[in-house]
Amino acid sequence: MLIDVLTIFPKMFDAVMGESIIKRAQEKKVVEINIIDLRLFSKDKHRKVDDKPFGGGPGMVMNAEPFFEAVSYIRRKTKDRRLKTRTILLSPKGKKFSQALAVKLSKYEHMVLLCGHYEGIDNRVAEHLADDEISIGDFILTGGELPAMAIIDSVVRLVPGVLGDENSCKDESFSGNLLEYPHYTRPADYSGMKVPDVLLSGNHGKIEEWRRKEAIKATKKKRPDLLKH
Repeated sequence: MLIDVLTIFPKMFDAVMGESIIKRAQEKKVVEINIIDLRLFSKDKHRKVDDKPFGGGPGMVMNAEPFFEAVSYIRRKTKDRRLKTRTILLSPKGKKFSQALAVKLSKYEHMVLLCGHYEGIDNRVAEHLADDEISIGDFILTGGELPAMAIIDSVVRLVPGVLGDENSCKDESFSGNLLEYPHYTRPADYSGMKVPDVLLSGNHGKIEEWRRKEAIKATKKKRPDLLKH
């Protein structure tokens, strides 16, 4: 998978892209991630990418032109590869991100993530450039960079060849609309707090049954809304 990110703060991605599973995925060349400075596509001599909103109002609005120019550059660069691409605008007005959407996005060969900032982005980007608008929740952040990182982390781990065990993500929370069952490891008894006996029994059928029941119980208690699905 190829991921291109357009941002005016490329250094924000250094730590996240250079650690853990995302780092290993790039080293294995299963995923290629390019963090692109949007200011390079501004035609303003000072590399400005924002201006005052038409009609007045607080704050500054990001110009449409740098986004269109940058995406055009990406499309020219990848033209010969004929990739199955999805261009995504990170926006609080977008549909809410979910595990199901992460799975859907992991099927694409190429994601282009557009990170806004300031008061927002000229709406022509949402209307004519982005395939999707996605939000990671009903709250406001300073920009689209943190949502982009969250989506990259969530999607990359679903790409075949990224995780060491392909079954690792199958029983995780939100898979099958259930929260994940509890996990335990050694010691079996820590200060009187004991691991459930069934997990020490070696009976895999009973263990699977216990895990299923615990997943349902956790979902009923913490996220009953998921059971509607």
